Amino acid sequence: MKNNELVTINENTGFLQLANFNLDEAMASELDGLDMTFERIKIPSAGSTVFEVPGENPGEPDTVKEFSAVILYHHPLYAYYKDKYTGGSNPPDCGSFDGITGEGDPGGSCAKCPYNQFGSGENGSKACKNRRRIYVLREGEIFPLILSLPTGSLKEFSRYIKRLLSKGKKSNSVVTRFSLKKATNSSGITYSQAQFAVDRNLTADEYALISKLSEQVKAFSTRVGHDTEPAGEEVINVDPETGEITEPLK
Repeated sequence: MKNNELVTINENTGFLQLANFNLDEAMASELDGLDMTFERIKIPSAGSTVFEVPGENPGEPDTVKEFSAVILYHHPLYAYYKDKYTGGSNPPDCGSFDGITGEGDPGGSCAKCPYNQFGSGENGSKACKNRRRIYVLREGEIFPLILSLPTGSLKEFSRYIKRLLSKGKKSNSVVTRFSLKKATNSSGITYSQAQFAVDRNLTADEYALISKLSEQVKAFSTRVGHDTEPAGEEVINVDPETGEITEPLK
C-alpha cells in the first residue's frame, strides 16, 4: 500500500476474537524489552480531511477518509513547554495525564496554573496545550491504537460523548465512525477537525470482551509517555473571557 493511496477500512468482523486475547500477557511476553506503547493514528494539519493510520508495513501508513473503531478509554493529556515547541521527541517541561495535577516545572494543580489559563498562549489560547488521548480498537484487530485529539477537536468530542451519555450509552459500548472536516477559524487559519458518529451498537458478547480490554488499557495508560506534538499545529482563536473556541466559518 502506497502512502498516497486512499483506502476504506470497514472490516465488519466483530470483536469476538478478543475472547482469547489478554493485553497484559501479550505485552509482557511479546514486547519484553521493546517499546511498550501503541501505534498512532495521526490527524494532519492544514485542513486535510484524511487520517494517517498504521499500514501493513511499519513506517508505511495508509491514508483513509474515515475509519470505525471502539473507544476503549480516553483521558486528558496536558503538556507545557517553556520554549516554543519545534518538533522532536523532547518531553514537556510539565505534563499531566489526568488534567488535574501537573508533573514537572511548574507542576501542581492544573486548575490554578497560570499557564493553563486562557490568554497565557498565542491568540488568547493556553500556553499549556490541552489534548485528549483516545485509545481505539478497529474491528478485525486486537491491539489498540492511539488517537490524540488537538484543541480544535475537543468541543466536537465533548458533544459526542454527551450525546451518548444522554442515551444511556458509554463510549466503549458502540462502534464510533471517525472522520475529518476542513475548518477555518476567525483569523483565516485552516485546520482539520475530527467528527464522530455512531456506526453501530456492540452486541452483548462484544461489549463483555471490550469492557475487559478497556480496564486493561486504562491500567496500562499510565505507562505511555506524552505525545510529540507536530510543529505548526493549528492555531485556534480563544475568547480569553469565556474560554470559548471560535467556531469554524461555514
